[in-house]
Amino acid sequence: MREEKDLAQPSQAADGARSIPALLQRNATRFADRHAYREKEYGIWQTWTWAEAAGEIETLALGLINLGVNEGDFIAIIGRNRPHFYWAMVAAQSVGAIPVPLYQDAAADEMAYVMDHCGARFAIVEDQEQVDKLIEVQDRLHKLEHMIYVDPRGLRKYDHHKLHRFIDIQEQGRAAHYEFIEDLKARRDKLDYDSVCVMLYTSGTTGKPKGVVLSNRNIIEASKSSAEFDTLTVDEEALAYLPMAWVGDFIFSIGQAYWCGFCVNCPESADTMQTDLREIGPTYYFAPPRVFETQLTNVMIRMEDASRFKKWLFDHFMAVARRVGPDILDGKPVSGMDRLRYALGNLFVYGPLKDTLGLSRVRVGYTAGEAIGPEIFDFYRSLGINLKQLYGQTEASVFITLQPDGEVRSDTVGVPAPGVEVRIGENGEVFYRGAGTFEYYYKNAESTQKTKDPDGWVATGDAGFFEEGSGHLRIIDRAKDVGKMADGKLFAPKYVENKLKFFPNILEAVVFGNDRSECTAFVNIDLTAVGNWAERNNIGYASYQELAGHPEVLEMIRGHVEEVNRSLADDPMLSHCQVHRFLVLHKELDADDGEMTRTRKVRRGVISEKFEDLLVALYDGSEEVYTTTEVTYEDGRKGSISATLKIVPVGVAVEQTAKVAAE
Repeated sequence: MREEKDLAQPSQAADGARSIPALLQRNATRFADRHAYREKEYGIWQTWTWAEAAGEIETLALGLINLGVNEGDFIAIIGRNRPHFYWAMVAAQSVGAIPVPLYQDAAADEMAYVMDHCGARFAIVEDQEQVDKLIEVQDRLHKLEHMIYVDPRGLRKYDHHKLHRFIDIQEQGRAAHYEFIEDLKARRDKLDYDSVCVMLYTSGTTGKPKGVVLSNRNIIEASKSSAEFDTLTVDEEALAYLPMAWVGDFIFSIGQAYWCGFCVNCPESADTMQTDLREIGPTYYFAPPRVFETQLTNVMIRMEDASRFKKWLFDHFMAVARRVGPDILDGKPVSGMDRLRYALGNLFVYGPLKDTLGLSRVRVGYTAGEAIGPEIFDFYRSLGINLKQLYGQTEASVFITLQPDGEVRSDTVGVPAPGVEVRIGENGEVFYRGAGTFEYYYKNAESTQKTKDPDGWVATGDAGFFEEGSGHLRIIDRAKDVGKMADGKLFAPKYVENKLKFFPNILEAVVFGNDRSECTAFVNIDLTAVGNWAERNNIGYASYQELAGHPEVLEMIRGHVEEVNRSLADDPMLSHCQVHRFLVLHKELDADDGEMTRTRKVRRGVISEKFEDLLVALYDGSEEVYTTTEVTYEDGRKGSISATLKIVPVGVAVEQTAKVAAE
């Protein structure tokens, strides 16, 4: 029934729009008075219409020309989600330059690598912190000529010969309007589907980040087809809070927003995100699994502190929701009595809970980036939230597969996205091609050839298969992470890790077992959840390390691991992947220490090498192990922490095949 929704307005208006700046011109005329951007500052929401946003972008573009930006230049964009930085990316495109958004929490060395690699001549940054990072590594940034900053606090006494205020560049653009407006129009009119739209760097899970070059064709076609798939319209409200360097934010906050003409809302800060989410009540929402896991953890913590009656009410109606909620959401037959029970649950539990989470108005919600635990996924859908999974990559302009309404499941990632072809290689690796397929890796022809063949097929690096009958794709794990146990049976660590991370007390898990006779694991506790538990049980602690090593915490984690083992025992494909021993790490895995990417993906190779002594202890029969680990503090200084970690043995459940044989 998707075709019945009226998408004519954005589609027809976009005819002939061959670039993001062209879509902006269309929106400034067609949706002139509709809200394009909203940002909360000092507790007050500021709003810009499409016509006003176009004016802000044009004056900035003129200022960039005045500053000396040439066609083909790279402009680094570093900051949190703010209208100014979305304007900066479109202004850069308008003058024929290429925006390169960076992770704002990246260390100075990480920024230096990216900016030196692309040869950025200009950088538009948020504040003093980002300016200081670039000054720290300026000796490595041979091509950087000018920095533009948005927030002037703390920068008054800096040398401003090559450091400029954002609003001053706009003012200079206004003053030079008649001087450069024809140049701007000429550059803007020159843009077409083949012009470079943006360059985004991969997270660098296995090596140095690669610059992924995406054209206007890639971004607009991917945005158009995905918007039509989910019937997105000009009336959507989206919250922009994910890293601007991530392809998902670029597609949702620029690609789809400019295609459909809907409003992008920027929270005041990361600390106020949950409050701002409730105030906006987005209709179109995306979050990686980590966000949904954190929200669920907070819900469970609050329920542990709730009165006995509220706890009973929650448990009773959540049992109803788990049983019939997803069927009601998908329009499947449900008895009248169950509908009544669910309606009462919505009145007393689900409705207030969705309001608290800020998800009461979500019409389409997505999660991607990492696999989400089935229990977590089903929890949100049972509340009536239309949460779906997509499978994508930076190189695909996000979309490889999508889940159609009514065909949403926790164990698949859906069917090929419109206009995308997907096939499975002989070794089980997933390949795809389509209009969103990236152009090339910048300055890396060898990797381009390895990843993308002459026919346009891209190797994802993921292992998966299509289900017979449904045609839905199931992703097993990263192809490089899928291995075999010593007995030749399949080893898929991510599947086990996701089950472990369903428990609010477990923040992160890394499972080992490739070429070994049994599986073991490193575990990070969730300090918020376990700290709350410790307070309720009168357990004192002075640090993460002390709490992580507490005997009662270890026993609690052992219970969680044993529960996962019982679940795995019922899975004939992976029952042999039960965890036999684990240890709770003395520190959280951290991107600053190189153990995770900026998108929170585990770097298995780094962890195996860095904690080799701990990994050896898990397999040599040790009961404890002493270790010293280098850490990076927030200010960039290096230090070390030492600890004696307990190796915890775990009970293993009887495998399903063994049960059947015994019977």
